[in-house]
Formats: sequence, C-alpha cells, structure tokens
Amino acid sequence: MAVSKRKLDRGKSRATLRRVLHCIAPYRFFVILSVLCAAVSVAAQLYVPVLTGNAIDFMLSAGKVNFAGVGRCIFFIGIATVAALFSQWALAACNNHITYCVSRDLRNAAIRKLQTLPFSYLDAHPSGDLVSRVIADVETFTDGLLMGFTELFTGVLTIFGTLIFMLSVNVQITLVVVLLTPLSLFSASFISKHTYHHFKRQAVVRGEQTAMVNEMIEGQKVVQAFGHEADSLADFDKINSRLKDVSMKALFFSSLVNPTTRCINSLVYACVGLTGALYAINGGITIGQLSIFLSYANQYAKPFNDISDVVTELENALASAARVFQLLDETDQLPEPADATVLQSDGHVSLKNVSFRYVPERPLIENLNLDVKPGQRIAIVGPTGCGKTTLINLLMRFYDVDGGSIKVAGKDIRSVTRASLRASYGMVLQDTWMKTGTVRENIAYGRPDATDEEIVAAAKAAHAHSFIQRLPEGYDTVIEEDGGNISQGQKQLLCISRVMLCLPPMLILDEATSSIDTRTELKIQSAFARMMKGRTSFVVAHRLSTIREADVILVMKDGHIVERGTHDSLMKENGFYAKLYNSQFEGVDI
Repeated sequence: MAVSKRKLDRGKSRATLRRVLHCIAPYRFFVILSVLCAAVSVAAQLYVPVLTGNAIDFMLSAGKVNFAGVGRCIFFIGIATVAALFSQWALAACNNHITYCVSRDLRNAAIRKLQTLPFSYLDAHPSGDLVSRVIADVETFTDGLLMGFTELFTGVLTIFGTLIFMLSVNVQITLVVVLLTPLSLFSASFISKHTYHHFKRQAVVRGEQTAMVNEMIEGQKVVQAFGHEADSLADFDKINSRLKDVSMKALFFSSLVNPTTRCINSLVYACVGLTGALYAINGGITIGQLSIFLSYANQYAKPFNDISDVVTELENALASAARVFQLLDETDQLPEPADATVLQSDGHVSLKNVSFRYVPERPLIENLNLDVKPGQRIAIVGPTGCGKTTLINLLMRFYDVDGGSIKVAGKDIRSVTRASLRASYGMVLQDTWMKTGTVRENIAYGRPDATDEEIVAAAKAAHAHSFIQRLPEGYDTVIEEDGGNISQGQKQLLCISRVMLCLPPMLILDEATSSIDTRTELKIQSAFARMMKGRTSFVVAHRLSTIREADVILVMKDGHIVERGTHDSLMKENGFYAKLYNSQFEGVDI
C-alpha cells in the first residue's frame, strides 16, 4: 500500500513538473540565455585549474622558473575570472526574471480563477486555505524554482564539463571518478523519492493552519465573548503539532542530502588523490596535472551536493505548485451560453417547480412555485434554515437550480448574462462587505462613474451623511480592511447608500437594518418605502413587524412555501405565520 502510494505521488510529481515546464515555456528565450550564461561561467571556472596546473609546472625546477609562462597563466586566469563573474551576474538576472514572471503569472491565474469559481466551492473551502495557496504556496514554489535554475543548470554543466576536461588530461583517473558517480546518483534518487510525499503533506497542513489563524483573527471578538480562548489554543496546538510532525519528517529526509553527498564527495576526492599520486610517482602525469585532477575532483563532487539540495527544494516547490494547480483545475461556474442576452428587467419574476439541494442526498427546496408581479413587495419569513437566503442565492444565480426554472421578464435567468441579471438587483444583506478604500469609493462601488453630488444624495437618503461628516476626512476617510474602523451599523448604512445610488429595478433586502438603532431604522424604512415604490422587492426579515405592509408574505418551512398572503389574512388563518408573529411578543413555542 505504501509503495503504491509513493508511486502515485511520483506520478503526480512528474505531472506537476510537466505543468511547471509549460508555465516556463513563454520565457524560453531567457531559459536559453540562462543556459548559455551557465555554460560560459562553468567553462571559465573549469579553465582556471588548467591554467593553475600549467603555472605550477612552470615553477617546478629550481632556478628555472618560466616567468613568462606564469605571467601568461595569471593573465588568462584574470580574463576567465572576469568572464565567470559577468556570466554569473547575467545568469542570476535571467533566472530571477523567469521565476518571478512565472510566479506573477501563477498568482494572476489563481486570482482570475477565484473570480470564476462557483460559490459552492468558495463556501466549502476556508478562505485562509485559499490565501495560503495564492501567497505562501506560490512563494515556496518561486524559491524552489529560483534555486533550481540557479544551481541545476550550473551543476549539470559542471559535471559534464569536468568530465571532458579530466578526459583530456588522463582517461584512467577519470574512469575512477565515473565509476564512483552512481553512488551520488543513487543517494539523490533515494532521498527524492521520500521527500515529495512529506513536503506535500506539509503544504496541506500549513494551509489548514493559515485557514485557522485567519478564522481566529476575523472572529477574535466572538472567541473572547464566549470565553473560547483555551479551546482555540488547544485546536491550534493540535494543528501546529501535526505541522511539526510532517515538517520534521520532511526535514529529516531533506537533511540526509548534505552529509550523504559530502561523504561520497570525500570518497571520490580520496580515490582521485591516491590514484593520481601513484600515476605521478610513475611519471604518468605531472604535479601540475595532479593538482588539476584534485581541483576537478572537488569541483566534480560539489555539484552533486548542490543538485541534491536542489532536488529537495524542487520537491517542496512541486508540492506547493501542485496545490496551486489543484485550485486552477477546479471546475468553473457554468459558462454563459453563446447566445446569452442582456436582461432588460421589468420586475416580473417567476419560479416554476424549482428544486435545489446543497448536498445531493439532502433536499432543501422542492417544487417551489412563485409568480411575482412587477412592483410587488414580497416578504419572505420562516425559521432559521428554512431556505430564505437560499432562495435569494437562486434569484441572483449565485447557485443554479437543480430542477425547474427561474424567469425574469419572461426569460430564464440561465439564458441571460450574469452581469445583467445581477445589475437588475440591488442587495443589502445582514452581512456587510467593505473594501479597503475611501467612503466615497465604497458607496460608488456599483456606479464608479457617479458624481459627488449623487453620492452625497444617496448617503443622505440612507441617513448616512451625518455620521460620514463626523469622520476624520469625511467622504475621503479611508475604511480599513472589512470596515474595521467603523461600526457594524455604519457599515450597513453605507451598504444601503450603495443601493440608493444605483436604484435598480429589483431589490433584495436580507435583514438590511439588523445592526441599526430603532430611531434610524424607522427613518430608513420610510426611505425604503419610497425606494421600493414601483420596484419589485424581496424582503427577508426576522422582525415580522417590519414587513406588515408587504403585498405578499411567503412563509417558508423546510424549503417549502407553507403559507402566503397579506399580514392580516395570514393572522386570520391563525396558522404557522401567526405563531411566528405572536412568538416575538408572547414567547409562543413554535
């Protein structure tokens, strides 16, 4: 079982490597330039030992030092050193360009993917894990790729270049080096087979940890309010302990690289030195040539050590890249048909035999039928989990129905563009959303071309103008991430201002005034009444006193509409709605 799992991991690693190469393909010019720079650098560095050996041979005889020959060697050593320095600089510039362009492309692709993923995926995956994939995993991949380009090309060329230079000096001693090479290859192969699996697990657990940290930071007030600090610490310790375990295993196998390769390198160096000394004693090679071999033996062995380190980093990089590619491979939301039209809404909404379930084996909404006339004010009430917000998600096509159809202005919403459908609705939800930017930018989010006068008028209509004026910079006050520097009620007022600015033909109000004080709520309700006049409106409310004036009240229970009618007619029926309404004042058990 373990063997088959390792084979599967190796197969995934190779598949990931092919995709990485595909990502690098647009920068093949810089890859070729990088290889050429590496070749020049290696050739220059390998030529220096030859010059050094020649210089030694020019100085062996007492009183017969060939100063001219030594001078030429020093001159060419200087040229080779300058060439190596320049080529290494160019190599680093090319490699940095390749790796950071690839990481930029990956992050751009990941962000574009997040814009096209269905809400079902986003609802099922913690935001912290997604952040970890886009930021931490791409960063790890970039580091590994940069090291791979920097060390891998140079290392491979050094190995082959050293062999060629050694063969040109003495074939027999070179064979000693070649015969010992498989030891380095075997050790590198053994280690790489075990590292990918552990680095992959490390990346997954690191994503879990990021997700939990993100959740705890966002919900810190709730954690402290319920005295959940100790439990949160315990949960974090469990994840942190798992991360420690997988990281230690990954580190254990990766740390085998250096001592193993150093041991093999020392063995190669010792064998070359011994063999070369015997040849020198018998006159087979000169002392200068022996120094060349000893230098080459050291240079030949070093790339195996570097390449082994690179293999470890690449395994870590590939494991991180695999998580990013996994995100990129997720199925997009259903594409719009080629003949999708732009919706011109008249406010008429029709639901026919609509069925929907989040989980295939757990039905939520079944055979839901509804016909909303233009300009009607529809209130949706019911206990928590009955499907009120789900119905809103279906109307906006955040989710597609499993059965039946939803039509707006006589057109199935699956046959129109999502942008035109959603532009037909104005939404104010219980959960507010603010972007990092000025108050003006947040209000004008739906209409970036709105004038300052229109923005101020919308804020006044939403009764937000007075508190905005009290902010340090007024409409130019920068709102922090998720509105951290303003209250929940103020955020909701700004969300209402957005809708007041756009005034689309249909409105969705899901507990739109839940965080606003009663006095302001009464003012906003009157503003809503003016705004909803002539517009089709869907109002989700738990405070049933706020929807008494609705044209139609839909009472939902377990995904079905169990009652419908006006407030007075439903109260006369003395059914489920009457129990809900009276429970808010009398504590009736429903």
